[in-house]
Amino acid sequence: MKALRMAFAFLTVLPPGRLEGAAMAPARAFFPLVGLALGGLLAASNALLGPVFPPLMTGALLAVALVVLTRGLHLDGLMDTCDGLFGGAARERRLEIMRDHHVGAFGVLAGSSALLLKWAALASLSRGVLPEALLLFPCFSRWGMLLAMQAFPYARQAGLGTVFQERRVWHVAVGLTTALGVGVLLAGVTGLALFVLATALALALGWWMAHLLGGLTGDTYGAVNELVEIAVLLAMVAMAGSVAYHPWWSLPWGTMSP
Repeated sequence: MKALRMAFAFLTVLPPGRLEGAAMAPARAFFPLVGLALGGLLAASNALLGPVFPPLMTGALLAVALVVLTRGLHLDGLMDTCDGLFGGAARERRLEIMRDHHVGAFGVLAGSSALLLKWAALASLSRGVLPEALLLFPCFSRWGMLLAMQAFPYARQAGLGTVFQERRVWHVAVGLTTALGVGVLLAGVTGLALFVLATALALALGWWMAHLLGGLTGDTYGAVNELVEIAVLLAMVAMAGSVAYHPWWSLPWGTMSP
């Protein structure tokens, strides 16, 4: 399916290929599926790295692997967004700063903080929970990005994000079914709670950024993705090993084994 191939080509380094504008709008329906595939690659990498390296090194390698697999696309968006939102006082100035290819102080702080938090979260999760986390957080974050695209207008007349402005209900339905289904199947009630967290945070971030910018941009989509990734990982760290964490196969009062 061309739309699925375009989703992979846009969001990842694989498969390499030329992006086709006509196929890009429906490609967003498969963003959560691409996130699940990225999570699968991370989980496979963890299976190879975990027995060789200590958790701190494994977490760092997984965080870097995600940047490589996505070409740093979303991390770059987060950095540009923070430069614009915190470096400009007026809407036009914020958008102008976000177009600048140079990275400012706010962008550097945002990018380094994002990597640090992901590294710490991945290194903190036990071997019993980490595979689930690796599958869930990229899927949920890309669902959040799809939701933000659907819920808020685009702030520019031109830009990379304009190709995704063909709003169709089926795009959201496919993405929602993928993300919610993956969450419930892999983590039961916990997966549902994390899905709700990702959805609420994406909408809250989208509303806040649209309020400041008059809409969203391609950079802000990347920022939503990165911040939802971090939030889901931190939530899993907080929940793992406690009575709040029970996958579908455990009793309601059960806990995930380390």
